Amino acid sequence: MTDKTNTPISVVGLGLMGTALARAFLKAGHPTTVWNRTAAKADALVAEGARLAPTIGDALGGVTIVCLTDYSAVRELLGDARLDGTTLVNLTSGDSAQARETAIWAEKHGARYLDGAIMAIPSSIGTDEAVILLSGPRPDFDLGALGTVSHLGEDPGLASLYDVAGLTMMWSVLNAWLQGTAMLKTAGVDAATYAPFARQIAAGVADWLPGYAEQVDKGSFPAEVSALETDARAMAHMVEESEALGVNAELPKLIKAMADRAIAAGHGGEQYPVLIREFERPGS
Repeated sequence: MTDKTNTPISVVGLGLMGTALARAFLKAGHPTTVWNRTAAKADALVAEGARLAPTIGDALGGVTIVCLTDYSAVRELLGDARLDGTTLVNLTSGDSAQARETAIWAEKHGARYLDGAIMAIPSSIGTDEAVILLSGPRPDFDLGALGTVSHLGEDPGLASLYDVAGLTMMWSVLNAWLQGTAMLKTAGVDAATYAPFARQIAAGVADWLPGYAEQVDKGSFPAEVSALETDARAMAHMVEESEALGVNAELPKLIKAMADRAIAAGHGGEQYPVLIREFERPGS
């Protein structure tokens, strides 16, 4: 990616995230144009040096960042606009099919299209902690003002797909922590006391991922650490303990049900990543 910190940028959509994006570009020295349906939302940015585009058409051209509520809003807003000469970077949340459809639509309208996902909260934009995922043509301009930018490949759907995969990971970890917290609260242990232990466990599990990924990619799951049938016995304890404590047991039951299906299919002697086969099949 070329280091062009003076590349003019337009930001369309000034909600909390869009405003944070525009402010990060301004802070990094990019000439920044902004547009929003409610023009008053641009007042603070204009005071900081941004240019307010009088119409959406005036905001387009060059590198244009779009951050709206959904892909339908993007298509509706830009439907009648001329996109020739515009590099459209869509940082609107959605799914991979919507991203690919929007890429085709944008290219038919003359735009060079990149799809993106923001793995961050507005307050972290402009710091290394803000992860920005891009997919589509490799950008020839710099978006480093926003945070840590990763280009995932030419398929415009990849950024959205990574986004959803990351959210799956995030909510699964948080739900597991909340399950354990609910169990420990019955013994008078508060969440703050449990959190450091839980963090250590989560970090340890994260260290397993490269080795487990190798097994998944090879399709071979030798029980180097523990067999799935052994894990299932521990899962039964998790269900029993939750029920005995009067704590919701839906999550541990789901975890054990998936393991039980894999064991019934003959995979009890293999290692835990063999459950990928359960995740790959359509649900009932």
